[in-house]
Amino acid sequence: MFSPYDIDIKTERSIYVNDIQTRKDSTISTFSTFQPPPMSDGLPGYPTDSWVQEEYHENLHETFPEEHVDFNFFEFPHGQLTPTHETVITVEEDDKYLLTHFLDKVIKLVFPILDTNQHGSARSDVVLPALESNKAYLHCCLSIAATHMKATEGRTGEQIDNDIVRHRYSAVSELCEALGQDTNHDRILEATLGMIFFQCSVGRPDDALPDIPWHHHFQAAASLVNKLEYPSSMVELSMTGAAHPPFNMTLTAWIDILGATMAGRMPVFADTYRELNLNHGSAGLAELMGCDDKIMFLISEIACLDLQRSEGLDDMLLCKYVEILATEIGSSEPAVGSAVDTCFSPTGAIRPKQLRINLTAVFRLAARIYLCTLVPGYEPRSPSVCHLLAQFADLMNFIPEGPDGFDRSLAWPLLIAGSCATANTPFRFMFADRSAKLGEAAAFGSFGRIREILGTVWEINDAAAERGDFHGVQWREVMHENKWDFLLI
Repeated sequence: MFSPYDIDIKTERSIYVNDIQTRKDSTISTFSTFQPPPMSDGLPGYPTDSWVQEEYHENLHETFPEEHVDFNFFEFPHGQLTPTHETVITVEEDDKYLLTHFLDKVIKLVFPILDTNQHGSARSDVVLPALESNKAYLHCCLSIAATHMKATEGRTGEQIDNDIVRHRYSAVSELCEALGQDTNHDRILEATLGMIFFQCSVGRPDDALPDIPWHHHFQAAASLVNKLEYPSSMVELSMTGAAHPPFNMTLTAWIDILGATMAGRMPVFADTYRELNLNHGSAGLAELMGCDDKIMFLISEIACLDLQRSEGLDDMLLCKYVEILATEIGSSEPAVGSAVDTCFSPTGAIRPKQLRINLTAVFRLAARIYLCTLVPGYEPRSPSVCHLLAQFADLMNFIPEGPDGFDRSLAWPLLIAGSCATANTPFRFMFADRSAKLGEAAAFGSFGRIREILGTVWEINDAAAERGDFHGVQWREVMHENKWDFLLI
């Protein structure tokens, strides 16, 4: 059996704060390949004996399947920067500690799937160029850094609270000024999405500092997306079969679809997702966040159906739509050779493609559970729901756990499945175990907020079940009752 060759790609980047070099980062991305350097004739690196070639290719395809890495999948807002580009970020002297904390501790929490697919891309292609050139984005990140420090380092008092609020206000002021000028729509969208999305990775459920609700920011983001004509651009790309979706449209779609389920409304760009689904197009959702586009588009359809149900859709028609969507979810099951499996290679490295398959399988099950809750007479103790929840708990065994795992990338599926989990079910034991393994990371960000919501839902529903009421309370009702305006993605 031939061993894979490791290829190291080294990228160096200097960061200047106030024109003073504060750090020089070297990022080394290692990829495995089975193609050794070519020789003058025959198989690359091996003699020309045919039996060697035959055995080589047999081992290549059956034992060590390679995973293609597309380094230019997204159209990033700042284009492709040279590896030697020197990033210059200007901040006040008193804010340097916040910038350092953001670069050291927060960036790695934000786009873990993107970084798994393209090592260092979140830092080099998304965050650093924006910090350098977008004042609103910079203030947003400094506020997020202060929020993270408060949540993880036990910082209390006026200074840290003032830093959080001051930079939130500065970011909003910069955005309002830019909106008034009606230019640089891509920069405004970039900062607005940052204010929505980054907050999902930091902070504790009991944060009480003044902030603008995420859905108010999203109204502005949706308007900017339309001005930039991203939806029509995505549809055109799907019809031509081209890749390179705009990065900020992909992030917008993720927030839009899952945010719609949070708010009980229709996704703003539901028609676009429907058209992409019909064209078998890609919005880049798997590459950015880990779940296949088709499943996300179906979740968008379920959110639309959820809204129609709340508006009084006829039960017979509702059941018909549920049946159609269930069939669509079933048709998305992976083909032979693309099943759930360990996402670690024999050397212990993450296999990005397999990780996406596993994450998609978890989202697929959560979509089925979400669909089940819309059926008239839904009851969490029903055999079908219990079976799906048991499957869900089993699937989580294929998702890396702990602080360096991907539980925080599954906030939405965990919420949907967990809200249906009755007492003493495998899901609750699995969730408690994985929360313990996450350590302090289980107490903040979306995961920490989910723990708070599920804990409240379970307490209410367990008490109701003891009285013989097995329908209990819905998670959205608990959020509304407690005035929790969370975006859990």
